[in-house]
Amino acid sequence: MKDIIFQMAEKCDDGILYVDADGNIRYWNRGCEMIFGFSADEVTGSNLDVIIPEKHRKRHWDGFYRVLETGQTAYNGKMLKVPALRKDGAKLIIEFSIQLIELNGKNAGFTSVIRDVTPK
Repeated sequence: MKDIIFQMAEKCDDGILYVDADGNIRYWNRGCEMIFGFSADEVTGSNLDVIIPEKHRKRHWDGFYRVLETGQTAYNGKMLKVPALRKDGAKLIIEFSIQLIELNGKNAGFTSVIRDVTPK
């Protein structure tokens, strides 16, 4: 069953990523590659700042660490719409959901499902 679940995530056209508690990308599927232009090899281990516009980073990290610490978010079940960056520097608009991941009783990071909603 794990192989099927892995294939579902890998082959999904929507982006799926996992970011650890330090804000480093640990999983990046084919959908993320298509949306952002970075291969998984290029970003795995990198900080999430590679896709966050500089002027939005403080707000992002304040919220990231607050949710990680408290386990509470106002966005459960909701899609967030934010600006993002592609590898080539192009700006885009993404919608994403966040799910807090717990390991061994501790908040270990986040997974997100992402869609490019940039007006064409």
